[in-house]
Amino acid sequence: MGKIFCIMGKSSSGKDTLYQLLLKKEELHLSRVIPYTTRPRRRLEEEGREYFFVDEARQKRMEEEGKIIELRSYDTVHGIWKYFTADDGQICLEKNNYIIIATLEAYEKMLLFFGKGVMVPIYVEVEDGIRLQRALDREKLQDQPKYAELCRRFLADTEDFSEEKLLHANIKKRFYNETLENTCQEIGAYIKSQICPAMS
Repeated sequence: MGKIFCIMGKSSSGKDTLYQLLLKKEELHLSRVIPYTTRPRRRLEEEGREYFFVDEARQKRMEEEGKIIELRSYDTVHGIWKYFTADDGQICLEKNNYIIIATLEAYEKMLLFFGKGVMVPIYVEVEDGIRLQRALDREKLQDQPKYAELCRRFLADTEDFSEEKLLHANIKKRFYNETLENTCQEIGAYIKSQICPAMS
């Protein structure tokens, strides 16, 4: 039975970069699970790479068909944006191990769906000042920067990843992302130990 490694952390903690680096580690043989969203596509994002971008009608159809594993809705300054993971044939635990990026809420819902033996949390931390500067630098590159939404997300992270919620989700192990290379090596070694415990 394969495992699903779930990278979590506050916004601009380096999750996306670590995700890409870990996917490239051939010795880990990790497969992707592409989530869905109803939010607008950002500059440099591609359909089917970061997300499958769908409208509300498609999301509702998938929900009615029982194809949604977990779904989160966010009341942003630009309207309701939804993010979800679908039971769409991407995941085959008999053949592969997977890596995904998710929120704590999504992780807990997937834990209920797949079980403790499958889901493996990987929580990434970065100092708040560094995260805020990273978020600002990234937003400046957008065609139409959405600074209000950036601030909303930054403040929401304090609640979404509170110590109480991390404790409730039994998140104990943490990876402090001071340098990407070192953090990637540390997480890679941890993933390998979970896939092949006898070899670690």
